[in-house]
Amino acid sequence: MIGLNTAAVYVLQTLGSLYLLIVLLRFVLQLVRANFYNPLCQFVVKATQPLLKPLRRIIPSMFSLDMSSLVLAILVQLALMALTLLLTYGTTGNPLQLLIWSLIGVTALFLKIFFWAMIISIILSWVAPGSHNPGAELVNQICEPALAPFRRIVPNLGGLDLSPIFAFLVLKLIDMLVINNLAAMTMMPEILRLLM
Repeated sequence: MIGLNTAAVYVLQTLGSLYLLIVLLRFVLQLVRANFYNPLCQFVVKATQPLLKPLRRIIPSMFSLDMSSLVLAILVQLALMALTLLLTYGTTGNPLQLLIWSLIGVTALFLKIFFWAMIISIILSWVAPGSHNPGAELVNQICEPALAPFRRIVPNLGGLDLSPIFAFLVLKLIDMLVINNLAAMTMMPEILRLLM
């Protein structure tokens, strides 16, 4: 029985985290004003539309942010964490604490999207500079708002862009000093930290 629960938790976390990533990408794509004619953006829109359509009737956009996709990401994270706790410990725990853990988890994933997008962007700049592949264009559109403030501060050194180094430092510091400390302060179980 324990083996079945472990397998169920693994499948739940894998598939749930994948869908959570797609939902949060929908928020990020609108945040960075990505080109929604890109085939990858179209996939994200179609994958999230069934659950977002009813939420959009209730939750309006605020400050040109797609609040309904952000709320959906938090709800998906909440359901994922509750089911993980239920399968692991037989209880979901305190709903308020679960909501706080969900907010921490969504924030951690939000930072990871930018982190991995920058890594992919750097690799693509070495392998296929100036590529017009839809994936490369999308990654560059995601990275640009995160790198723009650093590009204004750090001078261009003869074609060598050092802004990603500083962006990585800031993202890692936020993860270490804010996200991990919040998870520890709220006593997030180790099984849920795997979702972050």
